[in-house]
Amino acid sequence: MKNLTLLFTLAPFCIFTFFPVFCVNAQLPRLKVSDNQRFLIQENEDPFFWLADTAWELIHRCDREEVIYYLDKRAEQGFNVVQAVALAEIDGLNTPSSMGERPLVNNDPSHPNEAYFQHVDFVLEEAAKRNIYVALLPTWGDKVFTSTWGKGPEVFDEKNAKSFGEYLGNRYKDQTNLIWVIGGDRNPREEDIPIWSSMAEGVLLGVGAEENALMTFHPQPAKPGGSSNWFHKEDWLDFNMHQTGHCPNQPTYKLIKHDYELSPTKPTLDGEPLYEDHPNCFNAKELGHSIPEDIRRIMYWNVFAGAFGQTYGCHAVWQMYTNDREPINAPLRPWKVALDLPMANQVRHLKDLMLSRPFLTREPAWDMVKGTQEDDKHFVIATRDSEGSYAMVYFPTGKPVEINTTSLKSANIMLTWFDPRTGNFIPTENSKGGSSLKITPPTEGEIGHDWVLIMDAE
Repeated sequence: MKNLTLLFTLAPFCIFTFFPVFCVNAQLPRLKVSDNQRFLIQENEDPFFWLADTAWELIHRCDREEVIYYLDKRAEQGFNVVQAVALAEIDGLNTPSSMGERPLVNNDPSHPNEAYFQHVDFVLEEAAKRNIYVALLPTWGDKVFTSTWGKGPEVFDEKNAKSFGEYLGNRYKDQTNLIWVIGGDRNPREEDIPIWSSMAEGVLLGVGAEENALMTFHPQPAKPGGSSNWFHKEDWLDFNMHQTGHCPNQPTYKLIKHDYELSPTKPTLDGEPLYEDHPNCFNAKELGHSIPEDIRRIMYWNVFAGAFGQTYGCHAVWQMYTNDREPINAPLRPWKVALDLPMANQVRHLKDLMLSRPFLTREPAWDMVKGTQEDDKHFVIATRDSEGSYAMVYFPTGKPVEINTTSLKSANIMLTWFDPRTGNFIPTENSKGGSSLKITPPTEGEIGHDWVLIMDAE
């Protein structure tokens, strides 16, 4: 009876369903950078694999019912981060939100509209109930400078960027599921750099404690790095972010490798890869749309090259496309239908795989694979435990290769195949002795034949 009394005492604060259980006023552990500066961890020291979805227009275009619909689906699919924008891309200043509000009074960043930001509050709180962190962009980049897409106008300078950042930082200083993403799909010109830095400084001022403001920068595709090209040595930049673009078969692992080798050491990841259902290289007529194989290849390449997580995106979902909205770059279906595309249900397998073995001692293993060719869609890549307990090798097309096993702490190795399409682990024979292995995956081919080999030292 005592337990039953406790249940009903808690009931007003929790929504009890078969799956999952959403508790009101949920507080997630804050995220921070690991001691080795390679990963993110929760403040309770648990490892955190970033598995994000780009929902850039979530705040601007979705009402409360749609927000809940979206978050429920992404939580069910295993996502733990959602990337969204406060001052959105698609005429986010002048076209009222789905709640009928504009974010700024007279487009003045020093006068935020309280009613608009109450909806931002709602999104953050509903995400927390579903164990989802929100990587929040204070603004899309076209609000800083005019560009070829997006519908400005330019509204920020150093002074009001700092005040706007301070407003947001103070408003959300107690929101533990928040990650700050300065920038917004724009590579800064020299005159823009101090504006972005001022906004970051304003956030820190508003939050009041630097450890409570995990922060990065979202660029356009760039080389040799992403955010690191401009801000790597800035104290406010806690981890680097890339946008690797919307073309298939690009050697995205080289961009991750570049940041991984920088000093000072900072975590890095791909925050905007090729989207599912996206016109390849923005040219659907000649190149068609992306397919799951293109996206899996990019994701496993990036993570095995040293990224601490991976972002997924869907072309219809980022813009919250519906049949009564003007399409951007030929989306193939409405966003609610697109939520269930194949890769949206497969990306969780990458997270589950990486967390199935010691995570915070993982490193790239460029020397393990012999005879593989870079800049090629067949490129085979490896990652391993720095202490020698395991290694993993990703085969994009099932091409046989030779594996150098000398970095593993035992010559007796247990081999397991992992299917990135289903998440199934398939034990195989053990290997004994020798410094290398000739490995032939279960199947070979360009469509639907990628595999991960797990090598556990006995």
